[in-house]
Amino acid sequence: MNQGQQIVIEGIYEVCIGVPEAITAIQYWEQFGYRVGQEGELPAAIAKQLYGVDSPLRSIRLYHQDADHGLIRLMIWQHPTNTGLGMGSMKVKGNRWATTLTTDILNILNHAEEAKAAGYQLRFTHPHWEVIYNKERQNRPFADTMIGVREMLLLQPLARQVLFQRFGYTLPDYGNINIDSPFKTSQFTHMGMVIQDDSKEKLKFYDEVLGLLRVRDDVETSYESSLAGREIFDLQPGEKFFVTAFDDPRSSTTDFMAARSGRLYIIRFPDSMNIDSHFEAAQPGCLGMCLYTYRVRGLNQFSDRIKASPVQQFTTIIENEFGEPSFSFVAPDGYFWTLIGN
Repeated sequence: MNQGQQIVIEGIYEVCIGVPEAITAIQYWEQFGYRVGQEGELPAAIAKQLYGVDSPLRSIRLYHQDADHGLIRLMIWQHPTNTGLGMGSMKVKGNRWATTLTTDILNILNHAEEAKAAGYQLRFTHPHWEVIYNKERQNRPFADTMIGVREMLLLQPLARQVLFQRFGYTLPDYGNINIDSPFKTSQFTHMGMVIQDDSKEKLKFYDEVLGLLRVRDDVETSYESSLAGREIFDLQPGEKFFVTAFDDPRSSTTDFMAARSGRLYIIRFPDSMNIDSHFEAAQPGCLGMCLYTYRVRGLNQFSDRIKASPVQQFTTIIENEFGEPSFSFVAPDGYFWTLIGN
């Protein structure tokens, strides 16, 4: 946004998760340090206006310590539209997932292995080593500090999670661990989406219209270069994708230590690849991870900017289930978003 304008956007505020009932979901997310906060309801007519879903809605917002982003909204629809993305491939347009920092990834792996053995419906990868920053640096094993992360995928019918543990570095504003939580985890630090757009025209919406800061662009991940990327995104030999990341504008394009969580990660596959589309399974009304929200100051100005941009559809501003002024839209890339007045 231009300096002087009273229009402010921060990191992704919420990951919205459709669930058939609240108790089991709350118990699960409490293990990751979340707690019950606000509750609210909408009649079908208002839910239809704001979310495009003709069903009564009850929602519960889950907080994580004092975090002002990376929260969870559990959405309990009386009549869900479908079962969502479930445990399908991460290599689909419309995919959504949320990433969490932990100080004990092996403990989460232990639980995943025991759950698998007990017959739970889930899929996971082992924690792969990845160098995120200074990839060109040559470390001497058993002599130099190893700087990187271990990251793993955990897919369940209602949760699509990536978990990572840092080694050799810290980022002060990128994830705040709840040390009292069983899994020693932070709020969601970044949330992902998958698109195809060789021209990158659709990406412009996120910085030029929403005012986010583009901090990484066209970072390539290939089958050959990344075991984690290969396994998480079902890459085949010769396949690759590109990562573009959008941050809270208070972040930095040059100082990685100033990075802020709440980041939007967009995975962009080449148009030449045959990628299935599942947008219908990742929007409000669906079970599982179905919506991201931003909280903004200057909601009316955002509404005007978005209506004047090449969005696919948009709603008027009305109160959401928590009594907050909100509106929704479908971005040029096909993803459904909701903005909330701050």
